[in-house]
Amino acid sequence: MRSYKPEELFDENGKLKAEPAELAPKGGRRMGASPHANGGTLLKDLVMPDLRDYAVKVPKPGDAVAEATRIMGGMLRDVMKLNAESKNFRVMGPDETVSNRLGALLEVTDKVFMEEVLPTGDHLSPDGRVMEVLSEHLCQGWLEGYLLTGHHGLFSCYEAFIHIIDSMFNQHAKWLKVTRHIPWRRPIASLNYLLTSHVWRQDHDGFSHQDPGFIDHVVNKKADIVRVYLPPDANTLLSVTDHCLRSRHYENVIVAGKQPALQWLNMDSAIEHCTAGIGIWEWASNDQNSEPEVVMACAGDIPTLETLAAVALLRANIPDLKVRVVNIVDLMTLQPSSEHPHGLNDRDFDSLFTADKPIVFAFHGYPWLIHRLTYRRTNHGNLHVRGYKEEGTTTTPFDMTVLNELDRFHLAGDVVDRVPRLQRWGAHFKQLLRNKLIEHKQYIGRYGDDMPEIRDWKWPY
Repeated sequence: MRSYKPEELFDENGKLKAEPAELAPKGGRRMGASPHANGGTLLKDLVMPDLRDYAVKVPKPGDAVAEATRIMGGMLRDVMKLNAESKNFRVMGPDETVSNRLGALLEVTDKVFMEEVLPTGDHLSPDGRVMEVLSEHLCQGWLEGYLLTGHHGLFSCYEAFIHIIDSMFNQHAKWLKVTRHIPWRRPIASLNYLLTSHVWRQDHDGFSHQDPGFIDHVVNKKADIVRVYLPPDANTLLSVTDHCLRSRHYENVIVAGKQPALQWLNMDSAIEHCTAGIGIWEWASNDQNSEPEVVMACAGDIPTLETLAAVALLRANIPDLKVRVVNIVDLMTLQPSSEHPHGLNDRDFDSLFTADKPIVFAFHGYPWLIHRLTYRRTNHGNLHVRGYKEEGTTTTPFDMTVLNELDRFHLAGDVVDRVPRLQRWGAHFKQLLRNKLIEHKQYIGRYGDDMPEIRDWKWPY
C-alpha cells in the first residue's frame, strides 16, 4: 500500500490534497454526468422519408407480387441517406444484409471495415454505416451501445438464430424497464429487430433454420417495453417499420418474409390496418350484416396466405357458409387491455372474434403462445390454433405448412370439424381435402416442387 505514496496525496488529516483533487474532471466531463452515458439527452429524431414513396401498387387483394424486405430495403436506404450528415443511423446484422434483401443500403453506404481492403472486397470501407459480422452477440452489443449513446439503428437477422442473444435481449429489456421510472434518464431510441428468412420459407436450408420461438421469449418481458409485429405483406411492413423507427424506449420485433409473395393491402389500407393492429378483412369475409359461423384468424405472412386459400376453398364448396377473416399485425392486441397498452378490451375482442363461435387461428409461431395471450377471453374455449410444431426438413415451401398442419386443406377441414351443421354433411368435402393432401405428397415426390395450383394460386374473389 505504501507504494501508492499516500503522503503525497493526502494531508495529515487524511484529506485529499488540492493538487490531485484538481485532476478530477468537472461537470459533463465526469463519468456519471457525461451526456453520452444518458444518450436520450443527445437523441435527435431521424429524418424519415414518406413511406408512401415505396408503396407496392395493389389494385385489388392478391393482384401483385413483391418481396417485402426488398421493399423495406429501399426505405432503409433513404433513411440512411437522409441521416448521413448527422451519422445518426446504423444497420447491424450477421453477414445477411444482402441475403435478407436489404442490399439497397449498399447503394448509399458500405459495410464498415477497419483493416486493409483487398481488391476482392465488396462494399467495404472504414466509413461504412452497415455493421456486418457473423456474431449475433457483437451485433446486439454494438447496437445497444449505439442506442445508449443517443443514436438509432436496426438489427437484421435470420429468425432461427436470433436466439443466440436471448440473454442480451433480457438485460436490455430490464434496463429499459428500470430506467423508464428514473426521471433524469431520458428515453432512448428503440432497439428494432427485423427477423426474416423465417421458418416457413427455409425450404433450401431445412430444419436447422426453422424456429419461430424468439417471440415467445419476447412476450415474457414487461408489457410497456416489448412490441411484436407480424406484417402480412410489403405495405404493412413499411408502415410497421416507419412506426418502429420513430418509437422510443421499446424493443420492437418485426417478423417478415423475404421471398416473392402475394400482396393484400394498398398503402392507405395498410396504414389503417397497422394503426389498429388488428381487424376484419371485409374483402375476404362474407358475413356482412349477419353473424359469422366461423372466424378465420391469421398472424404472419404465410399463415395469412394459407388462411385466405382455405377461405377460398370453403366459399367455393360451401357458398352459404358465413366466414369472417381477422388479421393480426400487432400480436399484443390479443392480450387484455389490463395486461398490455395495445391490448383490446373484452368487448372489442368479443366483437371481432364473437363470444361463442369457433375460431380457427393460423399463427406464424408456436401455437401455445396464442393460448397464453388469450386464455382469459370469453371465447377461448372455442379457439383452435395451428402453427409451427417442430416439424421441418429441406422440402418445398407448401410442404412445410403441410408438415405442421398449417396448410389450407387442414385449415378448411378444421372448419368442417367445428361448425355444427357441417359435421353432419361435410364428409364429402373432408374427403376432397384429404385427397388433395395425398396428391400433394405424390406430386412433390415426383417433381420436387409444389403443384401449380398451389404455386400459382391467386385470391379468386
